[in-house]
Amino acid sequence: MIPPIDESAYLISARPEDMDQLWERGWRHFGPMFFRYSHTLSGTELRHVMPLRVDLERFSLSKSQRRIRRKIADLNWQISPTLIDAEREGLFDLHKQRFTENVPESLDVFLGPKPNGIPCANHEVALFDGRKLIAASYLDLGARSVSSIYGFFHPDHAWRSPGIATMLLEIEYAQQHGYRYYYPGYAFREPSHYEYKKQFAALETYDWSGRWVPFQRSHKS
Repeated sequence: MIPPIDESAYLISARPEDMDQLWERGWRHFGPMFFRYSHTLSGTELRHVMPLRVDLERFSLSKSQRRIRRKIADLNWQISPTLIDAEREGLFDLHKQRFTENVPESLDVFLGPKPNGIPCANHEVALFDGRKLIAASYLDLGARSVSSIYGFFHPDHAWRSPGIATMLLEIEYAQQHGYRYYYPGYAFREPSHYEYKKQFAALETYDWSGRWVPFQRSHKS
């Protein structure tokens, strides 16, 4: 039986190859704060953390994901080095009104003071309705891997599933630029609001012993 893992570290700068290795061992970060843990408490319930990654060589869109891509066909989108401004902060404030518990405080909590540089290169995927920003997500760039940090969107466009849409655009970008793995963060072994992350093809999960294994879907997920 693998003992519980709960570790943290502070890292201002990391080479792309170093980021690959950290993600491969289940590490994540918000700004310069890195962490990995195998278990967490949600209220009084113990939950088992499952780091996830997608093997981009084997990934293909599902029917529902193709529908989501069609829902954003009328929108413009761009990928560029991350720079946070008042428009993005305002959209984030609208987005966080959706939460009734664990309400995120600010973008700085997730991205840190200098997203594109501390600790690594980071790009923004931005969706626009005309010139109006309606969704954004943030993607770390390693040498062979990319990792999605956070995404948010305007509540009026929730029908488009923009959170999943920006993830699909991140995957498309990674495939086009020759990356092997896409890390969408983590889910729990138990059902939770992260179930959407379990729906990607070619999904693998970290077993906390150093191995990545194919994700086994159940009827519950």
